[in-house]
Amino acid sequence: MDHRDHVDLIRAGVAGAGTAWADLGSGDGAFTLALAELLGPAGTIHSIDRDANALERQARAMRDAFPGIAVVPVVGDFRRPLVVPPLDGVVMANSLHFQREPGAVLRLVRGYLRDGGRLVLVEYDTDHGNHWVPFPLSYRTWTAVATLAGFRETRKLASVPSRFLGSIYSAVSVR
Repeated sequence: MDHRDHVDLIRAGVAGAGTAWADLGSGDGAFTLALAELLGPAGTIHSIDRDANALERQARAMRDAFPGIAVVPVVGDFRRPLVVPPLDGVVMANSLHFQREPGAVLRLVRGYLRDGGRLVLVEYDTDHGNHWVPFPLSYRTWTAVATLAGFRETRKLASVPSRFLGSIYSAVSVR
């Protein structure tokens, strides 16, 4: 996947949802960059990852590509409570599949969102993981998990083929 694929996967979930977002488990920032493109210069992105070096690489890429976007790097673990302002949206791209039981994480995420805030999930469309993707959530499974976590209006946004585990989809769920 490239930057255009990242943008296309999350575009419909981000459009019209406000400008205060977080990218949980952002890594080097592939989806942070996509989010920055979609939010434009009025956006603020709280980029959360446990790896300070990844956040530094991401900061350099953001300064080069989107110097007008406010990015707040946070070295932290999204499995634990975070200090963030009320958010219009959260992107979780290829990060939730590391959680055997995602319910506790999703309750935290739901608490960060304003009423009507959006959770945009990017995930492999399978329920059978491997060493690198231990607990993926197919879209069908995601709809049930999101509902149990208190989200509503879950819908699939896009899908792209993947050499690794078949395909990757994006979905949006509303608080």
